[in-house]
Amino acid sequence: MFENKQNRTELSSIGEFGLIEHIKQSVKLSQPGSLKGIGDDAAVIDNGPGRTVLTTDMLVEGVHFDLTYTPLKHLGYKAVVVNLSDLCAMNAQPRQILCAMALSNRFSLEAVEELMSGMLLACERYGVDLVGGDTCASGQGLTISVTAIGHAQEQDLVYRSGAQVNDLICVTGDIGAAYMGLQLLNREKKIFLENPGVQPELQGYDYLLERQLKPEARLDIIQRFKTWYVKPSSMIDLSDGLASDVIHLCKNSNTGCQLYEEKLPLDHLTVQLGPELGLDPTVAALNGGEDYELLFTLPLSEYEKIKDRAEVSVIGHMTDAASGYRFIDRQQNVHELKALGWDAFKS
Repeated sequence: MFENKQNRTELSSIGEFGLIEHIKQSVKLSQPGSLKGIGDDAAVIDNGPGRTVLTTDMLVEGVHFDLTYTPLKHLGYKAVVVNLSDLCAMNAQPRQILCAMALSNRFSLEAVEELMSGMLLACERYGVDLVGGDTCASGQGLTISVTAIGHAQEQDLVYRSGAQVNDLICVTGDIGAAYMGLQLLNREKKIFLENPGVQPELQGYDYLLERQLKPEARLDIIQRFKTWYVKPSSMIDLSDGLASDVIHLCKNSNTGCQLYEEKLPLDHLTVQLGPELGLDPTVAALNGGEDYELLFTLPLSEYEKIKDRAEVSVIGHMTDAASGYRFIDRQQNVHELKALGWDAFKS
C-alpha cells in the first residue's frame, strides 16, 4: 500500500508515466483470471475460451481537445477510435465500448446528439457495439471516458515486453502528420482571436487536419498480419510520439534501440508545412504523437514477409539494453533518443 508521507510531491515532478508506474507498484492482482494488468496498452482477462481485452481512455476539454476548432461529431469519433487503437496494439479484435460523459450546462441535447453521431459512426465503421455507460453534470466543460472491450486468443496476443535484440522496428502508415495538423489549427486559432474577421487558411491541408481531428485505428493491419503470417514480437500504438513509445517497448522488453531518420515515413504535406510553421518534420514525427499508427517489432527472419508491404516501414532495430536509445540522423550522426512526447502532467 501507499506510505503515509508528510511531504507533498507534485505530479509534474514525476510525470504521467511516473505516476502510472508508482500506482502499478502498489497494485497486486489476486484473481486467477487477471492475466495482464497495468503497464500495457490494455488489460487481459481470462473469461474462459479466449481472452477478454479491456482498455479505457479519457478526453478532457482544454487538455485533450479544443472545441474552438474541433467539431463535436469528429470528437465523438476520435473518442472511440483512440480506445480501439489500444486494442489493435494488443493484436485483439474490438467488440464493444462503454461511454461515460460529464457535461456542463452549456451543452444542449442537440450538441450531445452531434457528439453521439460521431461515436456511432465509429462503432459502425469498426463493427463494435455501444453497450452502456454513464452521464453526469460537470461544473465546467466536457469530459468523455470510453472503455473498449475486445477479444483475442491467448496465442495471438502481443505485449510490449516481447522484443528481442536485433528485432526489426516497424511502423505502419506515416507519422508526424497529426501533430502538424494540430499546429496548423493552433496557428489559425491564434490569428482568428487577434483578427476575428480573418478566415482560416486551411485549404490543401485536409489530410493533416483529418489525422488530428478524425484519426483511424489500424484494425486493417491487425487483420493483414494473419494473411501475411506475421505476429509481432512486441507492439504499441503511437499516441505519445515515436520516441516515447519506442522507449516504452525498450523498457518493457529490456532492450535498447537504434532508429534512422532517413527511414521515417513522412507524408509530403508534413514535410511541406514544417518550414512554414517553424517546425522540423522529424521532430514532429519523433515527439508529436496522436498518429495512432502501430509501432511493432519483428524477428529479422520475418523481414521477407513485410519488405514489400506499402503499409509498413522498417525504421530501425532493437539493440542490447546497455547500448541505450540511439537515433541516427541523415548525416550519420548518433544522438541519444529522448522521450519528449506527450505527458499529461508535464505538458
